[in-house]
Amino acid sequence: MKKTLTILALTAVMALFLVSSATAGSTLDRIKKKGELVVGITGSQPPLNATAKDGRILGLEGDLARLMASGMGVEVKFVKKPFNKLLPALESGMVDVIMSSMTMTPKRNLNVAFVGPYYISGKGILTKYEHIGKLQKPQGLNSPDFRVVTLKDSTSEAFVKSAASNAKLVTVGSYKEGLDKLMKNEVEALVADYPYCAVSAFRYQDKGLTAGESRLTFEPIGVAMPEDTLLINWTTNFLNALQASGTLEGLTKKWFTDGSWLKELPE
Repeated sequence: MKKTLTILALTAVMALFLVSSATAGSTLDRIKKKGELVVGITGSQPPLNATAKDGRILGLEGDLARLMASGMGVEVKFVKKPFNKLLPALESGMVDVIMSSMTMTPKRNLNVAFVGPYYISGKGILTKYEHIGKLQKPQGLNSPDFRVVTLKDSTSEAFVKSAASNAKLVTVGSYKEGLDKLMKNEVEALVADYPYCAVSAFRYQDKGLTAGESRLTFEPIGVAMPEDTLLINWTTNFLNALQASGTLEGLTKKWFTDGSWLKELPE
């Protein structure tokens, strides 16, 4: 019964937004005319987004993007980019929106609009058990003996520069590159979104990985988009409707509490 009600509520939400999108403005008109919503994403930030063995985009953001496109009456097209290439892709018009674990920071908001948050994240630390002793020392990460890897041009990079300026910072284009460096002992820690750290520690516990138990920062995650009043209004109402209907909460639980989807990821 509960599942039926949820489906009915979601159907009503989709019907509402199919009607409202008929009055779309410039950006929405372009999306409607081409018949697709182009979403910039890394495809490598589980559980918010990930790429399955068969190439499908998984995760909370994959589901939200598909629902968003459905509400507009168009198809969704995912364009995968390194994290530091996403904003340039949005600003150049290569993608219509970004949904890729992007924190709604004041600095980014100077150049692009944000709608959300649809998830509250924070920084986490992924390391190996053998380095826990170093992390527990007073200086923690903030030591010249620590090599720390982060995504380039990310809030993780900014956090390390601010809170651990004595550490040796290494930046990469994807979480996979950072994880590889940690596995090969080229760095002692990876600072990334806490959900990614937690998922990776669970997936690779047999390889000695472990994650900190708490978030180090407060980071609201939202949809980045052009400065277009109608698109901003549409997306705001869309996310509000998903939250009010319980759909957003259900999708979050699906990806953050049920690990059955992990078997769909490449090794």
